[in-house]
Amino acid sequence: MSISPTFAGEPLFLGLDFGTSGARISLINSAGAEHFQTGVSFSENIWQEWQQVLRQLIIAIPADLRHRIAALAFCGTSGTALLCDETGQPLLPAILYNDNRYTQANTSSTLAKLLWFLQQPEARSARYFLHQADWLAFLLHGKPGLSDYCNSLKLGYDVEKLAYPEEMRNAKYAALLPQVREPGSELGVITPQAAALFGLPESCVIRAETTDSIAAFFASGATEPGMAVTSLGSTLVLKLLSRTRVESPKHGIYSHRYGNMWLVGGASNCGGKTLEQIFGRERLAALSSQLNPNQSTNLDYYPLPAPGERFPINDPALAPRLEPRPNDDATYLQGLLESLARIENLGYRLLEQLGATPLRAILTAGGGANNAAWTKIRERTIGVTISVAPHTEAAYGAARLAMLGEKIFCSP
Repeated sequence: MSISPTFAGEPLFLGLDFGTSGARISLINSAGAEHFQTGVSFSENIWQEWQQVLRQLIIAIPADLRHRIAALAFCGTSGTALLCDETGQPLLPAILYNDNRYTQANTSSTLAKLLWFLQQPEARSARYFLHQADWLAFLLHGKPGLSDYCNSLKLGYDVEKLAYPEEMRNAKYAALLPQVREPGSELGVITPQAAALFGLPESCVIRAETTDSIAAFFASGATEPGMAVTSLGSTLVLKLLSRTRVESPKHGIYSHRYGNMWLVGGASNCGGKTLEQIFGRERLAALSSQLNPNQSTNLDYYPLPAPGERFPINDPALAPRLEPRPNDDATYLQGLLESLARIENLGYRLLEQLGATPLRAILTAGGGANNAAWTKIRERTIGVTISVAPHTEAAYGAARLAMLGEKIFCSP
């Protein structure tokens, strides 16, 4: 938990990020300065706990700051869903985004989760099907049945036509589908009951939510076509802001609507997980200081942690390639990092080949962002300027969404 000095009287904006292992909040002013942030972990990850954690996090904000919150916005895990009655009360435990017991072949399909819900006896009382962030926002604005087009993408919502496909509109479950809004649009003001419960101003505006990955992109501050964010974590995740939409399931590529642009991307299974498996975290840090990024090792690997790749090669049987291993571990690490840079470059070039706006610059997030030698290797390989994203937390991105509303898609 951390608190910054207060600035008397100015409005503040709250972002709330709920995931599968915990939740975080970020409170910022109109200049983007963070005044407060904190988070907690989930013990059971059930909707009752989400409700308790929501109040715990908001009440943790000092009262003098909390009373100046002008607007707030949530982000959450898009594939996590609830079936609710006419009052918005969940009828069954939530199905988490990665729970394939209900979806069999397609874990990411939120529609498959809805179809499973409808087979249960409790479905007789169903009135609303909501994503995690939808339901949390409802607790504050009191209008069940509202969502956003980022969360609704995996449900089957057509983000290009801004409508559900005809077969969904004519299906028996159509009445359960949420009404879809643009992220950042105003859903309403907080209810008097919620304002009293959470200690928030009765004038506080609740804005349409987004997903955690999109909120993390909001946090980066990237706004121009051709700007991208690479997340260097356990995996390698690429997101490129493009004027054109790219969809290519065979390459593991899909696009999120981003105002009048598109956020095109894919995720490789390669990344920091493989490096930690080989060296361990402490050894990695020590070896990184010994690298010579200006001289190539000419080693060529495909550092998967296990067989199977999604992007830029979509091959569930692709085997890791981690040999030959030189005697010097620093040389070996540099060869692996050079190979990851080539995979990153291949991913961005593939997006361009399929019609995305050409890459201009990269902001970096994740644990690998602070590895200066790796950054130089990546710049040499990809040929664009690479810098560290000033903010990477999804909660901070949700706070920017609360502050800017729909203007976030064209903010400077």
